[in-house]
Amino acid sequence: MSNQKKRNFQIEAFKHRVVVDPKYAEKTWSILEHAIHEIYNHNASGLSFEELYRNAYNMVLHKFGEKLYSGLVATMTAHLKDISKSIEAAQGDLFLEELNRKWNDHNKALQMIRDILMYMDRTYIPNTHKTPVHELGLNLWRDNVIHSSKIQSRLLSMLLELVHRERTGEVIDRGLMRNIIKMLMDLGSSVYQEDFEKPFLEVSAKFYMGESQKFIECCDCGDYLKKAELRLNEEIERVTHYLDVKSEVKITNVVEKEMIANHMMRLVHMENSGLVNMLLDDKYEDLGRMYNLFRRVPNGLSTIRDVMTSHLREIGKQLVTDAEKLKDPVEFVQRLLDEKDKYDSIISQAFSNDKTFQNALNSSFEYFINLNNRSPEFISLFVDDKLRKGLKGVSEEDVEIILDKVMMLFRYLQEKDVFEKYYKQHLAKRLLSGKTVSDDAERSLIVKLKTECGYQFTSKLEGMFTDMKTSQDTMQGFYASHPELTDGPTLVVQVLTTGSWPTQPSITCNLPAEMSALCEKFRSYYLGTHTGRRLSWQTNMGTADIKATFGKGQKHELNVSTYQMCVLMLFNNADRLSYKEVEQATGIPASDLKRCLQSMACVKGKNVLRKEPMSKDIGEDDAFFVNDKFTSKFYKVKIGTVVAQKESEPEKQETRQRVEEDRKPQIEAAIVRIMKSRRVLDHNNIIAEVTKQLQSRFLANPTEIKKRIESLIERDFLERDNNDRKLYRYLA
Repeated sequence: MSNQKKRNFQIEAFKHRVVVDPKYAEKTWSILEHAIHEIYNHNASGLSFEELYRNAYNMVLHKFGEKLYSGLVATMTAHLKDISKSIEAAQGDLFLEELNRKWNDHNKALQMIRDILMYMDRTYIPNTHKTPVHELGLNLWRDNVIHSSKIQSRLLSMLLELVHRERTGEVIDRGLMRNIIKMLMDLGSSVYQEDFEKPFLEVSAKFYMGESQKFIECCDCGDYLKKAELRLNEEIERVTHYLDVKSEVKITNVVEKEMIANHMMRLVHMENSGLVNMLLDDKYEDLGRMYNLFRRVPNGLSTIRDVMTSHLREIGKQLVTDAEKLKDPVEFVQRLLDEKDKYDSIISQAFSNDKTFQNALNSSFEYFINLNNRSPEFISLFVDDKLRKGLKGVSEEDVEIILDKVMMLFRYLQEKDVFEKYYKQHLAKRLLSGKTVSDDAERSLIVKLKTECGYQFTSKLEGMFTDMKTSQDTMQGFYASHPELTDGPTLVVQVLTTGSWPTQPSITCNLPAEMSALCEKFRSYYLGTHTGRRLSWQTNMGTADIKATFGKGQKHELNVSTYQMCVLMLFNNADRLSYKEVEQATGIPASDLKRCLQSMACVKGKNVLRKEPMSKDIGEDDAFFVNDKFTSKFYKVKIGTVVAQKESEPEKQETRQRVEEDRKPQIEAAIVRIMKSRRVLDHNNIIAEVTKQLQSRFLANPTEIKKRIESLIERDFLERDNNDRKLYRYLA
């Protein structure tokens, strides 16, 4: 077999040369150019879009993309120049309609052209970084139509004219406006802003500047605010109808600046209608409108708040310093509460419960309540009045509301310890005379005080209630061990723990013999059952029920004080007694005796005694008789003692002195607590720390703190630093 030669086979690609007609590009482009002309001339119905697409596709495929693109630009530009001329030729209001119609036509044409040139849009344009067909169409419309010298200024002036007409009450074609503005927005945010928004805002500022000047000259504050609110709402509505949503902030800022910010001070201080008048006349609607408008501008709310605060402080100052209004403490506190209610209502209804306004209200009340150093006493008297008789027939919920209001005023007091002093005195009188309307209300207030100030503040008050309960048990035990006493006078004793009750000077008076004997029996019983205790009688705090028979055998039961009982019992053995004789027989202090006699001889309807000579005041030369002609339609007659509701000046000084004495150990305790933890501290910081620690009870006086520091140095609790005399060290 002969050796065959090895052969290598090679397969070559099929070679087929495509011969392109040299005039292919020109022919194809002329077909496409004709199609674009037909589209713009509204004759697109006869075109084969599939064939046109294939032609455009082949041009790109055969590397004629540049010719296709540049031809498109030239053809569209030529058409848009013609369109621009037809728009320019439109007269009057037809101008915008023509522009809108041509814009819609251009958009439709652009859509068809883009469909035909889709392959170029997807391949050629991204590779050569040219502008896509749709965007190109918008840019050419912008440059050849909107920015045409004869159209640009005319378009702007017509748009601004329409806005002005609408502002002055005319009805305009909002649909057309919306289309034109949307066209500008479609052409790009910069076109909308430069060609319309900026001039629109400038013209608006001038319009509202003029309008605000006109309004402020002829309107009161309330009417002006209504007009400003209306204008603001109109602009917001205008944005929703035909402007870019981003324009809302800008146009509202213009209205706010021109109509509100530039006139704030004039509006709030406007004579007869400004903020103060609105507050005085409870114009909630106007106040709410002012709040909502002013909150939109810088420093708007602080302006309202400052004017309200200064007004509040002014009327508050008048309230607490007017001597006429201070005559009745209950009325005084009620006025404060009414004022607080009024402003609470304004803040909740008109000022959206704004916390900053609430804080301003609180600081104002704290300021003026503490201008009057009798505020703690008056608030306690108000509570006393309500808990004695003012809450009869009032529901539990309403009682709680009243007590909460009292607590609110209590929080404003800087001298809470002074309130405590008076409250304790008034509570003692209520408990001992059985005058309290509701034990639940009393305890509820004590719980509120405890929550506010801690256990120490109320421990003694709670002790008073405990004493009242213990005394009932004691009396039951006393009568159980003395059954023989059931026929004679009845004695009810309240045994009070000295530390819990307000300290009273122990004034003894000469009790009638039968009562004196009964008191001695009780003393023996009590001291026999409790070892190591001492009893002292507080006759000035007691009451008595005595039966009396007058001239024509008329019988009454008189409810009197212990002092009044002592005086009346003297007339069992005498028809006539002089003032001196009564004073000598009873041993009652002169001031108390005069009040006691005055209430029985000079008060109409309660005059169980008569005196000679007749006058309103008691003199030391007066003589007293039983009033045989006394009559009353009631069997039980209550004869109160003529008392001053407020403290007299000496009593006030005495209470103040007691408060100052009570403060000394509290200040010293605070200093020691602080120094114990700090070990070394300078003078100014001690003053600041002590004031801060004690502010829940009272406002400590720096001079008094300094005196207490000196006292502690003398007693070796603290020492001064040898080098720095303002530095103190704690001595363990």
